[in-house]
Amino acid sequence: MWVEIICGLVIYRLFRRFFYDDDILEVETSDSNALFAVANRLEKLYGGKAYVGLRIPDPDTGSRQTIDLVLVTKREAVVISVKNLSGIVSVSGDGSWVCEHEGRHRAERYPDPIVEVKKQASVLESYLEQRGVERGVALPEGCFSYKVILSNPKFRTIYPDSFPSEVITYDKWAQLKPEPKSLFSGWIKGAFSGGKKDMQESIHQTLNFVLGTAPMWDRLEFKGNKYVLGEFLEFKGKQEDTMALRNIKRSKVSHLVIQKTSMFGLAPSKLQVLYFPRDYRSEGTSSSESKEITVRSSTEVVFQPENSSKVRKFKLSSIVSMMLSA
Repeated sequence: MWVEIICGLVIYRLFRRFFYDDDILEVETSDSNALFAVANRLEKLYGGKAYVGLRIPDPDTGSRQTIDLVLVTKREAVVISVKNLSGIVSVSGDGSWVCEHEGRHRAERYPDPIVEVKKQASVLESYLEQRGVERGVALPEGCFSYKVILSNPKFRTIYPDSFPSEVITYDKWAQLKPEPKSLFSGWIKGAFSGGKKDMQESIHQTLNFVLGTAPMWDRLEFKGNKYVLGEFLEFKGKQEDTMALRNIKRSKVSHLVIQKTSMFGLAPSKLQVLYFPRDYRSEGTSSSESKEITVRSSTEVVFQPENSSKVRKFKLSSIVSMMLSA
């Protein structure tokens, strides 16, 4: 009997050793996955570029203001807050939102998202002015706005008309279609880009450059299009491996890609890490050729997820790529 118990514990620990990250990811990637899903869909619908996970300096508080994403098209720049809320959501008299989650007895209250995203837009506007993109001069009037998108299909509301016009509920989000050459009609007209003229090409390029080189969260990408935003801290593992990875610092490297080699479907014992030197002349990416390091698959990435008080360790073998902010 004791033999069976010990064997069972060994098998369980081995299973956890290779698959424990999945348990953490289900919880920690849900909101980040929603951000990237919204960003990808907006790029397909309206073109342009979506910048995810910006951390813009706020001169009023001396801290950094996190912005979910900014969509830049030929016509406008939109600051977007993505709310991954599931359950019945209502708007209180003070503007705060109340969400009654399914299976929970206690409702959660959230600060007014419109006030939050308006503040984020104001901070970003000040940052753009500091970097030479001034509203009304470089940035045309009317091409800078903000929205709140409720992207979770489990979102429900009894009073849809109680939400401000800046809010795109899930039903409206699901109905969004690629922008036609003619103007939008109905509520879609004011959603994105309706009736606005194109920016000058030089302004558009400057705006993309500024946002492409702006501070943002580091990003881990896992298999299955799962993401975690936060701050990369260090590598953990055998001294030989950590020494080989010592040159991977945010000041020198923009991103890295993990390549796995395995035989007969078995977990690889070694990993190839391709890292790309940072090129400060471009939009935060590198035009240089990649460099390669080989390390053990047991090597771990120590990472501080956004909005979490706990530092996490992720196996390098579970990571597809990592983007580092300068």
